[in-house]
Amino acid sequence: MLHMEHVRKNYGTFSLNCSLDVAPGCITGLIGQNGAGKSTAFKAILGLISTEGGSIRIFGKDLSEVSPKDKQLLGVVLSDSGFSGYLTIDDLLPVLSNLYENFDQAFFLSQAQRFALPFKKKIKDFSTGMKAKLKVLAAISHHAKFLILDEPTAGLDVIARDELLELLREFMEQGEDRSILISSHISSDLETLCDDLYMIHEGQIILHEDTDVILSSYALLKVNSQQYETLDKQHLLRVKKEGFGYRCLTKQKQYYLENYPSLAIEQGTIDEIIVMMIRGAAL
Repeated sequence: MLHMEHVRKNYGTFSLNCSLDVAPGCITGLIGQNGAGKSTAFKAILGLISTEGGSIRIFGKDLSEVSPKDKQLLGVVLSDSGFSGYLTIDDLLPVLSNLYENFDQAFFLSQAQRFALPFKKKIKDFSTGMKAKLKVLAAISHHAKFLILDEPTAGLDVIARDELLELLREFMEQGEDRSILISSHISSDLETLCDDLYMIHEGQIILHEDTDVILSSYALLKVNSQQYETLDKQHLLRVKKEGFGYRCLTKQKQYYLENYPSLAIEQGTIDEIIVMMIRGAAL
């Protein structure tokens, strides 16, 4: 569905060098701190910024060859864009109908009612959650095959985030040829949604793994200085000095469970893995 290979973009002190893939039928997450390069990568994919190297392919075509008809199969939500605040949902209907050949007005209206979006209220008076749901709803209401969603859950409370994620799950259930690329700095949203995760830091991909592998095989070891000296370190990814000794990140949890039964071994959250990958020292 999407293939990016060493896509480069420089902004003064910031440099993007990004490679990632989104397979048909998969939800792929891009996680990282604010300013890590998520939005820059998304703008490069959509051709909204020029790049200085690398290649981007969507639907098997080079980005330069993607036609307006191909773009009808994309549904896009960008973190820093949206509809004019002076429009209402009633105002949007003819706009969306003219933008998308396959705009499904009946579906759009039924979902707007489901999420209690006011039809005649100006969008500028919507809550943050209402605005987010409207953006995602517009992106999925024209039978898109590939959604590109940059921080769609930012600023939402837990209920609004759950409703929005449920909408995305329902989108995927409509066909095996659908895919989603979604970014977020709220990693807990993505661990239950995504098939695989890319972690980006300072414009570089520093980790790519299937989500179930992260949740089942990655772990944090908490060891004192004496334990650390005798520890087999061949399966450690990162180490961080702490007051009690050392915190170690591994993707071979079972190895340490079997060979070091006395160690404190914890199932690390994705947030903790991010911290270790960024702040821990590589061996």
